[in-house]
Amino acid sequence: MDQPTAVFKTVAPRVPEDDAEPAEPSGPAEESIPESGGAAAPGGDRLKQAVAAWVATAGKPTEPAAPTEPARETSEPADASPGTGGETSGTGDEASARAEEAASASSGPEERPEAPGAAGEPVAAPDAPTGAPKAAEPTWFAATKPGEPKTDEPKAGEPKTDASGAAPSASEAPRSEVPAPAGPKSDAAPADAPMAAPSDAPKPDTPKADAPKPDAPKPDAPKAEVPGPAGTEPAGAEPGVSEEPVDQPTTMFRAVRPPVVDQPTTALKLPRDLAGPDSDSERTSTFVPLRPDVPADQKAAKPQAAAPEPRPKAEAAAPAPALTEPERTRQQPLPPLPPLDLLAELTNTPPPPPNAWRTTLRRVRIWTPLVLLLLIVFAIVQMVRPLPAPALKLSGTPTYTFAGGPLKMPWPGEGQGAVEIEGVGSMGTYGAQKPAPIASVTKTMTAYVILRDHPLKGNQKGPRITVDQKAADQAKAAHESTAPVKKGQTYTEKELLQLLMIPSANNVARLLARWDAGSEQAFVDKMNAAAKELGMTQSRYTDPSGLLDSTVSTPQDQLKLAKAVMKFDVFREIVDMPNATIEGVGYIENNNSRLLLKDGVTGIKTGSSTPAGGNLLWSANTVVDGRTHRIVGIVMGAQNAETLNKKLELSLDYSYELIKQAQGDTTSAAVVKKGQVVGYVDDGLGGQTPVVATKEIKAVGWPGLKVDLELTDGGKAVPHSGKAGDVVGTVSVGEGAGRISAPVALRSDLVEPGFDKKLTRVG
Repeated sequence: MDQPTAVFKTVAPRVPEDDAEPAEPSGPAEESIPESGGAAAPGGDRLKQAVAAWVATAGKPTEPAAPTEPARETSEPADASPGTGGETSGTGDEASARAEEAASASSGPEERPEAPGAAGEPVAAPDAPTGAPKAAEPTWFAATKPGEPKTDEPKAGEPKTDASGAAPSASEAPRSEVPAPAGPKSDAAPADAPMAAPSDAPKPDTPKADAPKPDAPKPDAPKAEVPGPAGTEPAGAEPGVSEEPVDQPTTMFRAVRPPVVDQPTTALKLPRDLAGPDSDSERTSTFVPLRPDVPADQKAAKPQAAAPEPRPKAEAAAPAPALTEPERTRQQPLPPLPPLDLLAELTNTPPPPPNAWRTTLRRVRIWTPLVLLLLIVFAIVQMVRPLPAPALKLSGTPTYTFAGGPLKMPWPGEGQGAVEIEGVGSMGTYGAQKPAPIASVTKTMTAYVILRDHPLKGNQKGPRITVDQKAADQAKAAHESTAPVKKGQTYTEKELLQLLMIPSANNVARLLARWDAGSEQAFVDKMNAAAKELGMTQSRYTDPSGLLDSTVSTPQDQLKLAKAVMKFDVFREIVDMPNATIEGVGYIENNNSRLLLKDGVTGIKTGSSTPAGGNLLWSANTVVDGRTHRIVGIVMGAQNAETLNKKLELSLDYSYELIKQAQGDTTSAAVVKKGQVVGYVDDGLGGQTPVVATKEIKAVGWPGLKVDLELTDGGKAVPHSGKAGDVVGTVSVGEGAGRISAPVALRSDLVEPGFDKKLTRVG
C-alpha cells in the first residue's frame, strides 16, 4: 500500500571543508552520525534520542506492508541521481534497497543504516507513474556508529561479501550518495536472497580506502528505463524477467523544519584543566563560531576529505559543557567614576582637561549651594528660636556708703558682745565670740519654745496650769531665784511667763518644761532643736533655767534668738515691764528695772552666775524719719566686780552705753532719689532699656555703713516690650524689718529685638 514515510532531513554540522570549493566525487562517501561528546552540535545527541523514541513507537505499522516485488535486472545503465532517494533502475540495486528498508524497519534505532538520500530532500523519479506505490525510504538511524571499524570498500561493480563469502545484508549495504558507474548489474544479489544478520562483533580496524571514482556517464550511454504500468515490461528488458512495476517513491513528505530557536551555545569553551582541578594555571577560552546547517544532499556533492586526524585522548574525553549554565566572568567591577566623568560619559562629552582654575571653579560650584542651604537653615532656626527672658540689672555700684566716717562704739573692755539694728545690719562685735555660760539668759529660749508651741495673740492669757509638788518644793531654794508658788495653785500661761521673765524664777521654768513636753529632758531636746532651726550653731542647752554652767552660747547666736522671740507681741509686752503684780504671788520687780526706765530701752533678759558673770540680752528702739527701728545687743562675761549682783549691775552699765551710742548714731540717708536711673532691662541680645525709681528711698544706717541695693522684678516677669513709664520692678535697701523699697519704671520704650539681633545671637 502507498504509505507515507516520514523522511527526516539530516542536518550535519558545518565543517571547514564545507567552505571549500566543491569537487568531483571520487567515490562513494560514507557519512555517520556523530555520537554525543564528539564534534557535532551539542544538541545532536538529545535530538537523536528524542526522534529514536518517536520512531520506536511510530515504526509499528498498523497496516501490512506492501509486498516486495522481485528485482529486475537490466542491462541499461542506471539513470538515478543522488537526489532520488538513493534508488537505481537496476534490479540488484532495487533488491538491495528493499532489503535495506526491511532491515531498517525491524532493527533498533541505533542499527539502521542511513540512506544515501536521507540527508537531503527526497525527490520522486522523473518518469515515475502517479499511481505507483511509493518505496519506503531508509532512515538515518541505521547509520553505523562512529566508533565501529569498517571493512574495505568493494571495488566498483563488485558485490560486497563478508568473511563467509555471503552477500552483505541490508544494514551493512554501503551508503552511497553518488550513482554507481554505468554497466550491467549481473553480479547484484537477487531480491529474495537471504540477508545476513547484523553482527555486533568488532570488525577489523582498517583504514577506509579511498573509493574509486566512477566513470562519468557518457552522453550516448543508454539510460535505464523507467518502469511502466503494472503488467507491462519495459522496452529492452530481458525475457524471463518479471515485468512487475518497481515500488518507486511517488510522494515524499518533507519534514517540517522546526522553528529556529536561539538556544544557549557554548561560545567560550573552557579547555579541560590538564594540570588538575587545583591547578593555578591561567584558564583561557577559545571562541568557536557557530556554523550554518548544511543539508546532506549538498554535503554529498562535495568531495569527502581525508579522515580527520585523531584528537588527543585528553581532549576527546573532555566532557561537553552544560548548555543551561551561563558563562561566569571573573572580572571585578570597576570603581565608580567621579561625578563629572560620569556626567561626561552619559552625555557623550569628554571631560575637560583638569587644571587649577577648573578645580577651584568646580569646588565653588559644589560648596556654594551647600553653604547657602546651611545659611538658610541657620537663619530659620535663629528666627524661630524663643527669645531669652529679659532681666533687670543694676547700673553703677550696687552699694551705698553713709557719710560721717567710721562708727565708734563704746565696747566694754572685758567679756564679749554684739550690737545690731534689726533690718539694717550689724553695728559691730567685740570679744572672743566663743561659746560661754549664759546663766538665766537661757530662759529666753524657754519662753520662745512655749510661745511657739502655745502662741498667745492679743489679750489672750492662755490655758491655766496647776502647780505640782516639785515646783512648790523648789520655791523654797535659798541659792536660786524662785517664785513663791504653792501646790494646787493654778496660773495662766501668760502669768507663768511673767514669773519666768521678770523675777527669773527657776522653779517656774521647770514647771513650764514639764507641762509642755512631759519632762524636763524632753523639753531640753526641744530647746536644742529650736536653736538649730534658728541657725544657732554654737549654742547648747542642758537645762530650761540656765542654772547649769554647761548651757553655753555666743553673742551672735543670742542676737538671732532675740530677733525671733521679739516677734511675739506678748513677749515684747512682758519683757518691757519693770514690775508686775500677780494674784497668789503678789508684787514682783524686774532685775533690769533701772535700765528699763531709760528712754527707748525694752528689755530683754538678765543672767548672772559665778561662771558666767554678769550678762544682759537687751533691746532698744530708735526713731528715724518717723519710723521706729529696733536695736538688739548683748553683753556677756562682766566679771570686774566683787559680788554677783555687782557683776550684773556692771553688765547693765555696759549695755546702756552701747544703747546710747547706737541710738545716737542711727540716721538715714537718701540712697535712691526720685527719677534716678538705678538699672536697665537687659533683653538678652545686647539691648538695654534704662529704668528709674518712681520715689525716693531713705535708708537707715550709721556713719561708714555700706548698704546693698537690690533690683528685682517684684514677682512679675519682665515683658519683651513696653511703653515708657511702665512699672517693671522694685528697688530695695536693707533686709528684714528695716527693708525699704520703691517701684521702678521704664524711662523709654522697651522694643523687642530685631531681625539682625535674632540672626546674630550665639548664646
